[in-house]
Amino acid sequence: MTTTTTSASSIGSVNMGLAVPPFTPHAISVSLPTWRDNVDYEAGDKRVLDSMVSGYPRFFIHLRIRKLARICEQKFGASGELCLLFPSKKAADHCRAFMLDRATQEGVATNPYVRLVQYLICPEDTAGESPGIHQKARPHSSASTQSVELHIVLFPSDLFPVAKQFWQHTGMGISSRLADHCLSLLPDEHSPSHTPLPSSPISPKPTFRTPNKHYSVKHSPKTPSLGESRTPAFILQAQLNPSEPLSKDQDTYLEERYGRNLPLSAGTYAKRALRRRIAGVLVRDNADDGPGGPSAGAQDAQTGPSSRGVQDVTEDDVYLYPTGMTAIWNAHQLVLGARPPAKSVCFGFPYTDTLKILQKWGPGCHFLGHGLDSDIDTLETILATETASSASSTSTPPVLALFTEFPSNPLLRSANLPRLRALADKYDFLLVVDETIGNFVNVEVLPYADIVVSSLTKIFSGDANAMGGRCVIFRSSRIFIRTTFDDTSGPNKHAYSLVLNPKGRHYTTLKAHMRTAYEDIFFSEDALFVERNSRDFAQRIKIIDANTHAVCSFLYSRSVSSPNPPPSPAVKQVFYPTYITPEHYNACRLPEGGFGGLFSLTFTSLAASEAFFDALPCYKGPSLGTNFTLACPYTILAHFTELPWAAEYGVEEGLVRISVGMEGKELLLRDFEIALRAAEAVVCN
Repeated sequence: MTTTTTSASSIGSVNMGLAVPPFTPHAISVSLPTWRDNVDYEAGDKRVLDSMVSGYPRFFIHLRIRKLARICEQKFGASGELCLLFPSKKAADHCRAFMLDRATQEGVATNPYVRLVQYLICPEDTAGESPGIHQKARPHSSASTQSVELHIVLFPSDLFPVAKQFWQHTGMGISSRLADHCLSLLPDEHSPSHTPLPSSPISPKPTFRTPNKHYSVKHSPKTPSLGESRTPAFILQAQLNPSEPLSKDQDTYLEERYGRNLPLSAGTYAKRALRRRIAGVLVRDNADDGPGGPSAGAQDAQTGPSSRGVQDVTEDDVYLYPTGMTAIWNAHQLVLGARPPAKSVCFGFPYTDTLKILQKWGPGCHFLGHGLDSDIDTLETILATETASSASSTSTPPVLALFTEFPSNPLLRSANLPRLRALADKYDFLLVVDETIGNFVNVEVLPYADIVVSSLTKIFSGDANAMGGRCVIFRSSRIFIRTTFDDTSGPNKHAYSLVLNPKGRHYTTLKAHMRTAYEDIFFSEDALFVERNSRDFAQRIKIIDANTHAVCSFLYSRSVSSPNPPPSPAVKQVFYPTYITPEHYNACRLPEGGFGGLFSLTFTSLAASEAFFDALPCYKGPSLGTNFTLACPYTILAHFTELPWAAEYGVEEGLVRISVGMEGKELLLRDFEIALRAAEAVVCN
């Protein structure tokens, strides 16, 4: 692993609407460099929307997916119909059921006629079939390994807002890489290179920075860096005109030539390596590739007892999903299907889609949005009341499950897990902990949790170029879900795991449910990228932890909360586990663990928030857990239509959330001082 010492300010600006990171066909973030850009994006301003060629995948449907959807609408749709695309019939069925249910609840005027088309795409597939309710293209046996079974949900165009809710909340739509693969199998007239992508305003001389060296394949002298004189002509042209899209062949050339030699056939190895890495069973986690794929996924790779604190966890206990939210949604479906119906509890102010899942599927939820010890007092009252009201039914728990983040996003609060565990045991409900922000290098929450979830789209991957697969781990004790990839948010996205304790009270029922309910819809090419990116996960965490601690210490010293604040402070509060509920975080922190790479700031005025954000010289956009520093006005992006409600729980309109990267520590401090001076200048004036 090579540690970069590049300053955040040296990366150059990325114009509004372009991909973050730049020159990344499957980037999971988008540049929104000013406060006004973010506000206008949420307000639907044409200036911003027309410039966007990228975005967070669950909120912005990738241009390759849109192109494939238009082809499917022309081939199978009726007049006035739109569609969404899914990798399995089960996912499409769930989408259709959700749309019909929500359309009824929301009083949609049109007849909510939603139909499904099953479309098998083969390399030699040709157009011409007439659309039907369930349609398959003619298979070609010689290319069966490359064929894709696509499931299309067609609906009247005025139902699109309802369909988009399902796409956003569950993360089960196809990935942009899967869309690319489908397009490559279609006839030439449908190939991506025949349909130019929308362009956006650009600077005449954009900055082009060499990627970090750790992207390169080690011990491969034939692989040059992008800075060498033999740079292909199309790359030089992209530097001069970044709005001009690269063709699929050019994308593949870049990914394979410069350290991304990831054949699709190695997907099985990559998924096995991911399962082993997440389970903590690799004796030696070799960061290289063997003849068939990643060495960590080879059949003869040496494995042993799990290092995750639960020795009997194995790779067979880990199940991968395409996004983190898919894992959370499936965890909720698991407990809904395996236990008697009851409301869940959302404890603390969570990432927005977790709350939406608990509210829109099942009996609903109790929302205890502050996540403080006083909320546990309230929870005890709810549990006692529900128990008394259902005294005649001994099989029905007072609540189904409690979901909480450790620590929370964006307020970095950590729940009192020992106390919650005691209540879960007493009242027989499941405890689900999302450890995405803490991550399993820093914290161990499994002793207290039934289900632990954590996103691999974030720092587990780090490169912000793939959505993660969630995995489910079954072990002997409790349920443990850990996100292996997902997120990041309007501002985040995400993969997860779930562990069942064979000695636990509900293990047999939950295990049986998973045997029938689980399906692997994690596209192999996405798995290949996540696996490659995650090989140095633990080393990167240590660098990012140290960087973040240094930056937060500096900002805290200049805040209202400091013992010696400046005369006119701009920063009101620094939200980081060293300052926010530290006693609860430290109760789960590993001996060598840090405090994570995410923090948030509130300011003494909205003007100071805007000045700080605009002056901060780093990438600006949604998501978190990237190898580079990434900032966003979180409340604007996640709660624009409900700002007063969010403020009731301490999530202020002017809150700025920052995910710190691997840049040099001293240079990061310099860049944050630039932004802080801009904010303090506003306060002084």
